[in-house]
Amino acid sequence: MSIGVVILTMGSRPIELKAAIDSVVRQTNVDTDIVVVGNGWDPTNVPDGVKTLHLPENLGIPDGRNAGVPLVTGDLLFFLDDDCELPGEDFLSQAAARFADDPTLGMLQPRISDPRGIPSPRNWTPRLRVGDPGRSSPATSVAETAVMIRRGIFERAGGWPSGFFYNHEGIDLAWRVWDADSTVWYAGDLVVHHPVVDPRRHDDEALLDARNRVWVARRNLPGPLIPCYLGTWMVITRVRRKAKSERVAWWKGYKQGWAQD
Repeated sequence: MSIGVVILTMGSRPIELKAAIDSVVRQTNVDTDIVVVGNGWDPTNVPDGVKTLHLPENLGIPDGRNAGVPLVTGDLLFFLDDDCELPGEDFLSQAAARFADDPTLGMLQPRISDPRGIPSPRNWTPRLRVGDPGRSSPATSVAETAVMIRRGIFERAGGWPSGFFYNHEGIDLAWRVWDADSTVWYAGDLVVHHPVVDPRRHDDEALLDARNRVWVARRNLPGPLIPCYLGTWMVITRVRRKAKSERVAWWKGYKQGWAQD
C-alpha cells in the first residue's frame, strides 16, 4: 500500500525535524510520498524528493495537517509530529499490513514511547484503564502525534477538525471514524519514539482544553449525552487542576465553546 506522509513543524526543532524526516525516508517495503508542512515557517534543507508547504501563519495543528493532505498521494495517510522518530526501517510496512489484513480498520495509533525510558503519560494509551501500554485494544481517541488512517475514511470523516488549533482533535476524528463504520485501533506492539513533555507548557492549554471539549460534544453527541459528557469533565477538571489560574482559564474556554460555533 502507498502512504502519504504529512510531517508538521513550526521550524523550532531543526535537529528533531531532521531525525523525523530521516526516519521516514529510510522505511523499506513501502511507497511513501512525504510533505513537510511549515506552520508559520518555510521548510528548508529537506532531503531530495521530500515536498514542502509554507503556511505563512500558524493555522494550528489540525488545519496544518489538513493542508498537507492534498499534496501527497497514497491509499493511507500517516501524520507525524516533528519531534517523533520511527525506530527501525519496517514501522510503516508493519502498520500498513494491519490495514491490508483488516478492511474494517480505519485508523491506527501506535504506542508512543520516550526513547530515554521515561514512563509515558496515561493519555498516550487511549483507553480508560491503561494497564500495560504494550497491550493492543480498540480506542475511542488517539494521541495525535503519530496516526495512520485510510485516506477514504479521512475524507469521509471530514479530516482533522478545523478551528480546534490544539487539543482534542484526536477525540473528534476518532469518533468520526467510528461513525464511518470503521474501527480505531491502538497498536501497543508498534512503537514510535517521542519525548515526554508537559502538555500544560502552552499558555492557552486550559482554555483550549475546555473550549474544544465543548465543541467535541456539540459536533458529535446526541443532545441528552452532552450534559453528561461535559458534567463528567467538569468534575475531573475540578480534581485535576489545582491552580486557580487554570480553573479560571478553563471556565473561560467552556463559555467560548458555547458562544462560538
